[in-house]
Amino acid sequence: MSYARNPHSILITGASSGIGAALAVAYAAPGVTLALSGRNQARLDDISTQCRESGAEVFARVINVTDIAGMKSWIDEMDAQSPLDLVIANAGISSGSARDSEEEAQTRSIFSVNLEGVLNTIWPAIDAMRPRKTGQLAIVASIAGFRGLPGAPAYSASKAAVLNYGDALRGMLLVDGIHVSVICPGYVVSRMTDTNTFPMPFLMSADKAAGTIKRRLAKAKGRIVFPWPMLWLMRVLQALPIALTDPFLSRLPKKN
Repeated sequence: MSYARNPHSILITGASSGIGAALAVAYAAPGVTLALSGRNQARLDDISTQCRESGAEVFARVINVTDIAGMKSWIDEMDAQSPLDLVIANAGISSGSARDSEEEAQTRSIFSVNLEGVLNTIWPAIDAMRPRKTGQLAIVASIAGFRGLPGAPAYSASKAAVLNYGDALRGMLLVDGIHVSVICPGYVVSRMTDTNTFPMPFLMSADKAAGTIKRRLAKAKGRIVFPWPMLWLMRVLQALPIALTDPFLSRLPKKN
């Protein structure tokens, strides 16, 4: 297994806000090439400018991660230009069930972006990295993936899927020299959490989250889970009988 402790060619999806934007800024430095994607041109341009001011070479593209052909074309293009050391599949969306039921269209959209978007990002990267026998993939899941939450069923389920898929890929890709890290943050200040009207325990800034992720990716941690008190809480919920946890979770505030 081989990876770059100090990657020089990095691709990040969902880089126009939140953790993705903070990661782009954190990695920006002279000699670093950043391939950034997002859905908002203005925000993506702003992040790109910040990264260039730090000395990085930046290639930004407005693209929807659910576009299979578009993502493959873009990733192939970026890899041909500067062979990718690190690919961070970060793009994701969330929408809760404040109306007591999650609508079908909403559910399908969340699964499409959070699960298919990850597949559309990592598989072109795997195809590029395999011949080189080196590379690192980082898949952004969530602590919510450890236990289904009634307030955000599709979000927690989609993150559980990519969490388990990433864990399985890590073993599968060992022979190819590709390292896989799965990132499971708790509450992080972002456009997703900005809509929450309920208390968010251990809420942290995107910059702090990005710093934690960058340090642990440099150590090739297979799972990057933080903050630890939130992980402990989710582990307790996993261990307790559902007859106890279901009534408790159903009374928690729901995401708008």
